[in-house]
Amino acid sequence: MRIHLVNPNTTRSMTDKIALAARAVAAPGTEIVAATSAMGPASIEGHYDDALALPGLLAAIGEAEAVGVDAHIIACFDDTGLDAARTLALAPVVGIGEAGFHMASLIAHRFSVVTTLSRSIPVIEANLMRSGLDRRCAAVRASEVAVLELEDPASDARARISAEIGRAVREDRAEAVVLGCAGMADLARALGEEHGVPVIDGVASAVALAEGLVRVGLATSKAGAYAPPRPKAYTGMLAPFAPRGD
Repeated sequence: MRIHLVNPNTTRSMTDKIALAARAVAAPGTEIVAATSAMGPASIEGHYDDALALPGLLAAIGEAEAVGVDAHIIACFDDTGLDAARTLALAPVVGIGEAGFHMASLIAHRFSVVTTLSRSIPVIEANLMRSGLDRRCAAVRASEVAVLELEDPASDARARISAEIGRAVREDRAEAVVLGCAGMADLARALGEEHGVPVIDGVASAVALAEGLVRVGLATSKAGAYAPPRPKAYTGMLAPFAPRGD
């Protein structure tokens, strides 16, 4: 099984970290093919970055579809471009945010999300409503850690994330905590042991769900919302991956 994991930002060191976390939980025989977006922002922090990340993300999905993969994982907790990617791809597409929410809902009555900056809270809250899991989420909390701080060994990012998890457990009565950034993937196990509740990494969750979809032979329905794009003229970098109108 080949799973294409794409980091929609352009920071290669983050891709390497994410790929390591994915390979650590992948089943024997699963190959993780990791890719970094060729264009867009160095980190995705809010709506503006999300929009600028879309062309590079969709190009990466299209390139992987052309060579053949069994599933795709979008490794941004905002689930950047998830609907568009599901429309473009024939293989199933899993977003790490949605995967983390669903995993939390299976092991806890109520969970909280601890993300990076406050500007990400509205995006995550909207995605929770979209997935129907907003009523299971006690709170979305910001650690006020910028995404690229997670790549800096000298920063106190881990301490601030841990402090926010502690507040989620005490104040929200959270029974599990979802880490709201792909760049936090390497922290989940240790933070769970530290706080005595499951701390969920969306990257690992997405790998498990993608593998499951492939094993049971399920792919995205093309009957409605995720039907392929209608044939028409497309220009620019995405043109090779879309139906042509001529």
